[in-house]
Amino acid sequence: MRAILVCIRIQMKQPNIPLPVHPAASAPSAQRPRVDSEALLQGAAALEIDHAGQTYLLRVTRENKLILTK
Repeated sequence: MRAILVCIRIQMKQPNIPLPVHPAASAPSAQRPRVDSEALLQGAAALEIDHAGQTYLLRVTRENKLILTK
């Protein structure tokens, strides 16, 4: 089993909808943005992410966990 670190940058198609960004609680000195998953998913059970020419699927499981697959 391999661990995968994923950085997500999402450009919303709807204009002027700011994503809530919270400072990372575990690393206050690091400038890591935090985005609420509800703001990303907007009520959907899954979303597609385009990254470097590849499409990934981010989905919510029945146990309310996030899974990212290629």
